[in-house]
Amino acid sequence: MSVFPPEQVRQSLEALYRSDSGRILASLVRLLGDLDLAEDAMQEAFSAALNVWQVSGIPENPRPWLISTARFKAIDAMRARARLAASQPDLAVHLQAQWASSSQEDENIEDDRLRLIFTCCHPFLPPETHVALTLRELCGLTTEEIARAFLIAPPTLAQRIVRAKSTIREKRIPFQVPSPEDLPERLSAVLQVIYLVFNEGYSATAGEELIRSELTGEAIRLARLLCALLPEPEAMGLLGLVLLQESRRASRTSSAGDLILLEQQNRALWNQEQIAEGVALVERALASHRFGPYTLQAAIAAVHAEANSAAATDWRQIVMLYDCLLSIQSSPVIELNRAVAIAMRDGPESGLSLIDGLLARGELANYHLAHAARADLCRRLGRTAEARSSYRRALGLAQQEPERRFLEGRLRALEQKS
Repeated sequence: MSVFPPEQVRQSLEALYRSDSGRILASLVRLLGDLDLAEDAMQEAFSAALNVWQVSGIPENPRPWLISTARFKAIDAMRARARLAASQPDLAVHLQAQWASSSQEDENIEDDRLRLIFTCCHPFLPPETHVALTLRELCGLTTEEIARAFLIAPPTLAQRIVRAKSTIREKRIPFQVPSPEDLPERLSAVLQVIYLVFNEGYSATAGEELIRSELTGEAIRLARLLCALLPEPEAMGLLGLVLLQESRRASRTSSAGDLILLEQQNRALWNQEQIAEGVALVERALASHRFGPYTLQAAIAAVHAEANSAAATDWRQIVMLYDCLLSIQSSPVIELNRAVAIAMRDGPESGLSLIDGLLARGELANYHLAHAARADLCRRLGRTAEARSSYRRALGLAQQEPERRFLEGRLRALEQKS
């Protein structure tokens, strides 16, 4: 009898769980019609594989093996419950027949994943659960990993997930892609979830690290899946946006983990393949004339990505794109970004007056990047006392260590000059 190293099998299973658990779970949910039952069956299949594969070896195509094993686990679970409910045997027979009629390779597997995304983002569920459910059920992240990324206590997050799954079950939320008339509204929620996941990975809310690559990677994977299965212009725009932003990852921090601003980044480190793919997606989305905010943000990122140097950046075009973006999505943060672009196009005085107006309205009073932007423009204008005051305000609000170190460095430099 052959015995394969347990550690090798465990590592292979962990990698397989990361890459394929979402696919497996999506098919199980479609076939079983119950998220909890599907989860339990999948977990038992992975546990069984840990023991069986040490003897038989890892199958050439392990996903059908896991799906088949989960089938028997689900049927066994339903038969066990038959002792408590007379209707359960009929359900077990139904499951067995349904499994028998579906191929092991499961031709619908990608469509299943799309259905699961829309289930996780259903409007019956509270918006704060959409991200957690998507990362948990489709990406295979643990409750602890998600809680750590979004600064939530694991028990609190676990309760949200439990309540969300109860809602899915009690309200009989269908496991399906919305009808064409409902698609625009429902697609917006899915795009927002992917965007939020990417943003938390691209610039973490707090902590020692600026970038959480596991989250940006999951967001890009979800965006690719959505774009491949539902090639709507805004899905293409979102995929283009996350690829263009991700293309700069290697240049955004120093070897010590310190923040490097866009104009100071080594553009030779930018990922040209991601830039080329992102730009092509943006062009396709814009050509449809049905684009929205994600496509316009991606177009702004593309202008930055295609500039050979910071000095060569086409700020006039960027301001124009921000004008378009504001016309369809009013937001003080977008107004702030536009003000910075105007400062780059017309000079710091022009941008500073706009930022002061924004801060006077109060909406960005506790947003550290608004105060940091004001401080930088004051610094450029030689208004040192105002710059120091705004840097201190930004520092008091910032929670991310690389950003705090950057702001502290700017403050020290100003104090040395005075």
